[in-house]
Amino acid sequence: MRGFLASSIGVTCAAVLALPSVPAAGAVPTAGRAAEPHVAGIPGSTQSLPLAPLTHDRSLGAATAQGLFRQDVRHFSMVGVIWDNPDTELHGRVQVRTRAAGTDAWSGWQDVETHNTEHAADPDTVERSSGRVRGATAPLWVGDSDGVEVRVRAADERRTEETGRGTRTLAATSPLPSGLRLELVDPGDEAPAQHAPVDASRTGTLDLETAESLSASAANVDLAPLGTTEIPALDERGTEEELFALRAGELTEQQRAKPYIGPRPRIVTRRGWGANEKLRERGFVYTKKVKAAFVHHTASGNGYRCSQVPSVIRGIYRYHVRSMGWRDVGYNFLVDKCGTVYEGRAGGVAKPVLGAHTLGFNSNSMGIAVIGTFGSAKPPAAAVTAVARLTAWKLGLWGANPQGKTYLKSGGGNLYRKGKNVRLNVISGHRDGFSTECPGRQLYRKLGTARSTSARYQGR
Repeated sequence: MRGFLASSIGVTCAAVLALPSVPAAGAVPTAGRAAEPHVAGIPGSTQSLPLAPLTHDRSLGAATAQGLFRQDVRHFSMVGVIWDNPDTELHGRVQVRTRAAGTDAWSGWQDVETHNTEHAADPDTVERSSGRVRGATAPLWVGDSDGVEVRVRAADERRTEETGRGTRTLAATSPLPSGLRLELVDPGDEAPAQHAPVDASRTGTLDLETAESLSASAANVDLAPLGTTEIPALDERGTEEELFALRAGELTEQQRAKPYIGPRPRIVTRRGWGANEKLRERGFVYTKKVKAAFVHHTASGNGYRCSQVPSVIRGIYRYHVRSMGWRDVGYNFLVDKCGTVYEGRAGGVAKPVLGAHTLGFNSNSMGIAVIGTFGSAKPPAAAVTAVARLTAWKLGLWGANPQGKTYLKSGGGNLYRKGKNVRLNVISGHRDGFSTECPGRQLYRKLGTARSTSARYQGR
């Protein structure tokens, strides 16, 4: 699948294990990966700590359980586990417990989502083949912490085989991936500094801005002033006028006669949630159009306050880039439990930015991640409504019907072979394009509501 580069201006049983201490944070890491030091003036940091074997099965030649116990780490708020090969899956269970910063209070054990390989750039893309991409769990938000314990245990697998005496069952333990490391992410200050829009006529102000932050902001300059922290909502008439201004030469006759598009929702920009634009790669990569929206959950847990969301997003962004090796955060948009919409991958919210969210189907689509875990927990109504409002507008820019079907060509995955044209809902769940639990059973059940509400916002 092809992207277009713009110039620079992503079971098993539990066992209580006695976890030994491991080398200090300054120890030499494996696989050539150094722990990132804290740099003054640049918000946030990532501590990358190698896991140590807890048990060893000589028949497998590798440890079947690894872990770590540390009480002397810098503050962090998000955790995840990474490994060397992005094409290797972790078949097993990952659990963490953390100590609240400045206290002796430890949390209970929490499961970390291990099935995360399907959130990725498409095969054969520059981003996927960069050599920097690593396998990883989903990140888990744990709040301000300064102590951690993690345990990773390989899954027991059973298979049957026929013998001369009948069928017998064989048990085996899957080897863990090589190069397991615990990532402790500090997203930086919880409340990012708010800046007034940049006055392009004041060169002194522009000199204080980095080229990266200016380019990210300039990608939205048709919608809001340079340097703004949020793109305001528009009413129906204003949105239609903006549509004709943005895409006048590309609209179909049907769109010109009746532009089915929902009012543009309020969107917090990357500047609004405090993105450090120096983390991501320079430049933006685009696909041709937006024919479909894939809905995800971040699987990062539901234990956050809406006031913390900028920090949560900065943590996900840092984890995607620094820990997983992506060019930028994988999702095009994120939505919190209170219904606020946030700009994700840089390049312009009204443009067809190529994301890394649905392996095999990133081209000609967008990815929307609802922040939280929705396997058993029901998504808040405000979040579902926000998905409907966002899709009504963004799909409307490209003339797509939220209740319709469309065809996307697979870039390769575990459901559809590379090159196959697949008929999908215009608003699909991640699991429609890849065999995965994402976006969680409860959020997936709400997609019908999101489709009908989105179509109603478009005036259909």
